[in-house]
Amino acid sequence: MPIRLIETVTHALSISASRRPLETGWRMTSTAPGAWASPADVDPAAEWLDAVVPGTVAAALEAAGRWSREAPSPLHDRDHWYRTTVAVAGRRRLRFDGLATFAEVFLDGAPILTSRSMFLSHEVDVDLRPGMELAIVFRSLSRALDGVKPKRARWRPRLIPEQRLRAVRTTLLGHMPGWCPPIDMIGPFRPITIFDPATDPIRDVRLDAGYDGIDGHLAARLVFEAAHVPASARLLCAGCETTLTPGPDGAFVGEVALAGIAPWWPATHGDPVLHAVEVEIDGVHFALGRVGFRRIEVDRGEDGRGFGLVVNGVPIFARGSVWVPIDLVGLAGDRAAHEAELTRMRDAGLNMVRVPGIGLYEAEAFHDLCDELGLLVWQDLMFANFDYPAADPDFVAAARAETHEVAARLARHPSSAIVCGGSEITQQAAMMGLPPTAWSNAIFDEILPAVAAETAPGLPWVRSTPDGGEMPFVADAGVTHYYGVGAYGRPLDDARRANVRFAAECLAFACIPEARTVTDELAVPPVHSPRWKAGVPRDLGAGWDFEDVREIYERMIFRIDPPALRHEDPERLLDVGRATVDHVIEETVREWRRPGSTCRGALVFTHRDPKIGAGWGLVDALGRAKSAFHALARASAPVVVILSDEGVNGLDVHVVNDTAAAVAGRLDLVALADGHRSAASGTREVAVPPHGSVSLAATEIFGGFFDTTRAYRFGPAAHDLTHARLVADDGTVIAEAFHHPLGRSAVRRRCGLTARVERVGADWELVIACEEAVSSVMVIDESFTATDGFHMAPGEKRVRLHRRPEAAAEATPEGSVRALDARERPTYRA
Repeated sequence: MPIRLIETVTHALSISASRRPLETGWRMTSTAPGAWASPADVDPAAEWLDAVVPGTVAAALEAAGRWSREAPSPLHDRDHWYRTTVAVAGRRRLRFDGLATFAEVFLDGAPILTSRSMFLSHEVDVDLRPGMELAIVFRSLSRALDGVKPKRARWRPRLIPEQRLRAVRTTLLGHMPGWCPPIDMIGPFRPITIFDPATDPIRDVRLDAGYDGIDGHLAARLVFEAAHVPASARLLCAGCETTLTPGPDGAFVGEVALAGIAPWWPATHGDPVLHAVEVEIDGVHFALGRVGFRRIEVDRGEDGRGFGLVVNGVPIFARGSVWVPIDLVGLAGDRAAHEAELTRMRDAGLNMVRVPGIGLYEAEAFHDLCDELGLLVWQDLMFANFDYPAADPDFVAAARAETHEVAARLARHPSSAIVCGGSEITQQAAMMGLPPTAWSNAIFDEILPAVAAETAPGLPWVRSTPDGGEMPFVADAGVTHYYGVGAYGRPLDDARRANVRFAAECLAFACIPEARTVTDELAVPPVHSPRWKAGVPRDLGAGWDFEDVREIYERMIFRIDPPALRHEDPERLLDVGRATVDHVIEETVREWRRPGSTCRGALVFTHRDPKIGAGWGLVDALGRAKSAFHALARASAPVVVILSDEGVNGLDVHVVNDTAAAVAGRLDLVALADGHRSAASGTREVAVPPHGSVSLAATEIFGGFFDTTRAYRFGPAAHDLTHARLVADDGTVIAEAFHHPLGRSAVRRRCGLTARVERVGADWELVIACEEAVSSVMVIDESFTATDGFHMAPGEKRVRLHRRPEAAAEATPEGSVRALDARERPTYRA
C-alpha cells in the first residue's frame, strides 16, 4: 500500500530589489600555487583578464583565447585570483552562492571568508567605503590534494582515478575520463550579491504548502532582522489571508486554509499550478515567491519491493533523463541557460529529470523552471562511488551543512520528488565483492537522512541509487540502474523478465548525432577514426566501448554485419545505428508503460553530451536533439498506444491516458502484408478515463482469430506489420504504434516515398507520403528540424518544421527525406 511521505512544500523569499548582483568590473589572473598569500603580494606587472561573474576560470581564459574546450589544458595546478572594486558605502551583507573550490575572500586586503566546499553558500556582513577592492583567490586543487590523507578506503572505484577526491567537496565532473572531458571547474560559478539588511527586513522565511487531495493549507514562519520587527504582519495567498503572530522564538508564524485550491501536477498529468504568496508588513507588501500545493507518496507495492511515485493520489510513470549541466565550461545557472532545454523535455512528454551525484547542484532558476513546467526532480546529493570518510568529523560537518542547504532549497519547490544520498555508492561496495555489512555508511544511513528529514520533513529519502534488493543493483526491488538491455547485451524481452521496478538510470547507448552535426563536426570515417572514437563513452579500464554495445543490437535487431556495412556504405551504417537505438529505447519504455508492468519509472542516461560525438546523450553537445530523443518522446507521450506481444496469447492493444481529461476515439488496427495489403483489420470505439487505460486483445478488435504474433505459425506469414492508431472525431491521429512480427528489416525497396512542403500560417509543414509502410524516417534540412526516426503506414503524415536557432530569418525549408527501408530519397523545397 502507498506510504505517505510528503504533504508539505516550502518556497523561498524572492530576492528583493535591494539585492544587487556584483557582476561588473571583475578581472582575473593565474599564478603558481601559493605565489601570493594575500592581495598585498600581488605582482604589479601581472596580466589581468576580463572575467564574467558568475563564471569560471576556463570561461574567462576561453574568452581571451588562452584555453580551448576542444583540447582543455589543466587549470587545477595553478592559483586563480579574481578582483573588482565596490562602489557602495555603509553596512552591507555579501552573499556568495558558489565558490569552486578552495577559496579565500579579501576585502581591501583583509581576509573575510575561507571556503573549502564548492557546494556551500556564505554570507558576510561588512562595512564598505566606495572604491574598496573585493578579491577572491581560488587555490590550486592539485596542491590542496597533496595535503589530503583520508583514512584508507574499503574500495577504490575505477570511474574516478583521483581517489583523494572522496575527501573534498567538489564536483566529479572533469575527473571521469571515460566520458567527460577534463574541464577543470574553478571560480565564482554562482552569483555574488550585495544587499542592505536595513532595507530588507526579512531575514528568513519558510512556507509549507500542504494538500489533502481537496483543500490546501499554507503555514508560514518569518524571521525578521532585529531592527525590523514589525507591529503587524499578514500572509496573503489565492485571495485568502491570515495574521502572523510572534512565537516563543521571536519568529512570526501563522496558517491559512485554502478550500478547493488548484493543485500542482506534473505536466503529463495535469497543470503545474503555482500560487503567488505575499506578506504585508506594517502596510507594505513583500513578494515571498510562489507555492504549489501537491501531495507526493512512494508506493512500495503489495510485495513491499516496488518503488513508484503517487502524486495527488494518482500513480505516476516517471520518464525522463539524467541531467548533465548544459554549460560545462561556464557553468551557467541562469534561466536563459536552462529554459529551452527543460521546455523541450516537457514538450516531449517527459516528466522527471534526475540531477546525479556525479555532477553539481543546479541553481535556483533550474528548480523554478521545473516548478513552472511540471517536471519532477530527483535530486542526488553530490556523492558518488567512493567510500566516504564517516569517521572524519570535519567531512561529516561539511556534509551536514551541505545537505541542510540542499534540502532547504528542495523543500521550496513542488517539483522536488526525491532526495537521494548519492550515486552507485552501495552498488560499488557490493560489486567489489564486499559483504553487506560493508555496504553501510553512517553518512547515508543515519546522518544525512536525519538532516534531510528535519529540514524538509517527509521528502522521500533514498540512501543511494541503485538500492533496495538483496544486491543493491538487482532490478526487481527498489531502485535500479538497469543495463540488462544495453551494456550487458541482453535481448529486449529482458526488460520484462527482469521485473524492473524503477530505473533511475537505463538505456545508455552511443547515440549518433543528427546528420547535420556529423557533417559539420565529425567529417571523419565513422566508428573507427580516432576523432570519432574520442566522443564515444566507455567504462574506464574496459576493453569495449558503448559503440560495441550498439553493434550488438544492430546485429540482433536488423541482422546486419556492421563491419561490412561500414566498409560499403558508412552513411547507411549511421542510419542503422540511429534506428537501432531508437527501436530499443522506444520498445523498452513502451513495455515499461504497459498496464500490468512492474516498472514505475525510466530515466535514460544521459540527457546531453558533454562533448561532440556519439555519446550517451539524447541531445548532442550543440543542443541538437538526436533521433534517440524523439524515440523517447514517442514512448513518453501523455496519450500513447502500446502493442505488446503476449506470445500464444496474441497481441494486446493498450491505450494509456495520463492526462486529466478523458480521451475518446476510434481505435483502428490493421495487419499489413508487404507493407500495404490488409490481411486483417478492425475498429473499436474506446473511451479512456483520466489517468487511466484501456486494454484489448487484437482478436477482440479483429472479431476473430488472427495469428498476429506469429506464435502458431499455421503456414507462411500472412503479414509483416501491425499498425494501431487512435483517431479523434475530427480525424486527427492522437497516437499510433507499430509491431513487426517478423522482426525489423533494413532491406530497401520501392515504397512510393514522396515529400512536399506547405506553408501553414506562419509555420511550415512537411507532408510525407508513402504507398507502402516505411520505418525510421529521417528529415535532413540545413535550416529546419523535425521529429526523426518515426514509422509510417501507407498514406500521408504532416510533420511540423522548426527553424534552427542559427538559421537566417529569411531561410525557407529545403532538404530531403529518407527511410531505412525505402529506396527513394525524395527532396523538397519551399
